Amino acid sequence: MALLHRAELRPSKLELLAGWLPGRSWFAGEAGAQVSRVAAYRFDDPAGEVGVETLLVRAGDGPVLQVPLTYRGAPLAGADEHLVGVIEHSVLGRRWAYDACGDPVYPPLLAAAVLADAGQAEEYFEVGGKREVRPASMTLTGSRTGRAVPTGPSSAAPVPAGPGDGGVTVVRVGDVELAVVRRPVPAEVPGSGGLTGSWPGQDEPVLLAYAR
Repeated sequence: MALLHRAELRPSKLELLAGWLPGRSWFAGEAGAQVSRVAAYRFDDPAGEVGVETLLVRAGDGPVLQVPLTYRGAPLAGADEHLVGVIEHSVLGRRWAYDACGDPVYPPLLAAAVLADAGQAEEYFEVGGKREVRPASMTLTGSRTGRAVPTGPSSAAPVPAGPGDGGVTVVRVGDVELAVVRRPVPAEVPGSGGLTGSWPGQDEPVLLAYAR
């Protein structure tokens, strides 16, 4: 489960992405345009230390882009090239936001979703000492491959997406390669396992990630 906080963020996540996204090789949309949120999902860090959230966004009238992020309370050593920016969180203090594809916490969680349909974390607020669950903004469906889910080591040096490969970033955990689809569209799920998602207005599931 993912505990959320009713907090003010400076800059906001979308403001942060507005400056970061146009520099990505897989970016599509209007540089300098307002970035809008389409949907999102979270994974749960078993250690409870790192926030792991994937945002589906648009820049202007551009296509949907998938941006997995991790949020940390201190800089991740050796990951400067994957830093998206620093956010001041009114409850948690300073948070370092990283492209999750370059954070070793992310690949094992993605592998569990792709290979074993582990699903997304349930999000909730603490209100008056009680849990208030926030409804999911999208539906996730993974494969049940029967394959053991690797736990590590995971790569913190992803193979970046290129302009001719459909916007795929490859991460590795153990002996498994996982492709993160940066510009997700409806597509057939490979027999090796995949993760699809849908949300209001997108009834046909799009392919978010798959095992290679």
